[in-house]
Amino acid sequence: MADPTRAIRDEVRLIAPYNAGLTLDEVRQRYKVDVIAKLGSNENPLGPSGAIRGLLDGIHDLARLYPDPEGRELCAALARDFGVGDGQIILGNGSEDLIAVLCRSVVRPGDTVTTLYPSFPLHEDYTTLMGGKVERVEVKPDLTIDLDTLVSCVRAEPRMVMFSNPMNPVGSWLAPHEFAKVIEALDDETLLVVDEAYAEYAKGEDYPSAVEMLRDTGKNWVVLRTFSKAYGLAGLRIGYGIVSDQSLCGFFNRTRTPFNTNVIAQLSALAALADTDHLRQSIDFALRERIRVAAALTELGYRMAPSKGNFLFFDATENASRLSEEFLKRGVIVKPWKQAGFDTFVRVSIGSAEENNHFLQALRDIKSSR
Repeated sequence: MADPTRAIRDEVRLIAPYNAGLTLDEVRQRYKVDVIAKLGSNENPLGPSGAIRGLLDGIHDLARLYPDPEGRELCAALARDFGVGDGQIILGNGSEDLIAVLCRSVVRPGDTVTTLYPSFPLHEDYTTLMGGKVERVEVKPDLTIDLDTLVSCVRAEPRMVMFSNPMNPVGSWLAPHEFAKVIEALDDETLLVVDEAYAEYAKGEDYPSAVEMLRDTGKNWVVLRTFSKAYGLAGLRIGYGIVSDQSLCGFFNRTRTPFNTNVIAQLSALAALADTDHLRQSIDFALRERIRVAAALTELGYRMAPSKGNFLFFDATENASRLSEEFLKRGVIVKPWKQAGFDTFVRVSIGSAEENNHFLQALRDIKSSR
């Protein structure tokens, strides 16, 4: 019998399956546990704004019609918030959908895409899929961003520079004066993509607004945001990009699928944007709990990266995948990191107080059993 996979492109073979983690039902069935702390995907433990509940009442009428393919009402609201034109906003089925759109639009075989490392795997995977070459700028031993190396790589004029700020999975970030050096090094022909999936959590004067800093530079850029994290809409899959130029955004819109955000997601995102109180409560809770969990990890002797996200990245000093199995047996889902050089690290989300306590107790139990 002929090999049924022979038609698959070589670039696809280079991509590892995405580590999406286990669902609650999978963990219950496999490990026979009733109470589960799901701390592997950086979801908001407070959930979405209560304002979206009424949307489901009209699901029959909403479901039978195609959504607005451009999400005009949502794009207009986002454009007002960021002080850009409506034509500079693009919607995606989560911001990861837009990473694929950007790579399909820009990256040619042999092109270099520079990213921070360890990275959100899809930054690398979609580059590889298009035949591009990934250039990694690894964090320093203290797990902060190697600014000098990043600037040097940007000066070499790669086709695209794409990284998370704050970094995912690490949590480290570029401060305004550091980000300014990256902008200064950027060539007019290079597209800068800043993935700000966790920007809402990154409070403080030491964190820059990429849109504000890039707006009048004349450079080509995209800032990615999502409703999956702080807004609590992970299950509805909706993200967006703010693009430097309307004509550039127009070409990106040609590359995405026409109806890539559904009507429930669009309306829920509008409701979530309007509920600023819920957003503030979600952020304040996550930051308080992040401080508490970080202090407990330090007390237990673990080294971790500084974090501006709703997660912590710590060195377990052992194989993280094997350790995650021990957590699963105790009803805790965490994210073992699998990229080379960081396979002893675990990314743990900041969940509810009960979930965080569950995680810490499980970690203490594991340590005491060794």
